[in-house]
Amino acid sequence: MAILIPGSEIAFTAVRAQGAGGQNVNKVSNAVHLRFDIRASSLPEAVKARLLARGDQRITSQGVVVIKSQQHRSLEMNRADAVARLHALVAAAAHVPRKRRPTKPSRGARERRMEGKRIRGQVKAQRRKVYG
Repeated sequence: MAILIPGSEIAFTAVRAQGAGGQNVNKVSNAVHLRFDIRASSLPEAVKARLLARGDQRITSQGVVVIKSQQHRSLEMNRADAVARLHALVAAAAHVPRKRRPTKPSRGARERRMEGKRIRGQVKAQRRKVYG
């Protein structure tokens, strides 16, 4: 299920990048902060709920996704990278996990487990000191 995010719901802020870059790093703002308000977006309600329930550090307590991109030297490439990461986050939330069907171990599996425990106990018993 492909979910389209309108560009009007995404806000960009150009900030100065950290790290190496020579004199250019102090002059040019080519890192990008992307902000996306989940609650005010046009996403389906189920996707919004799964996004807000995620324990992701990029989602603030107000329900705003903040993604910082500074991997590239150009503002446009960092902007495209941030949008791609937002799309990946939303696509992961759009995936509905399958319900887990509870199962029991088979009788043979229980017997093999108990046999392994018994053998292990015998090995440990043989390591004890012999009193005599």
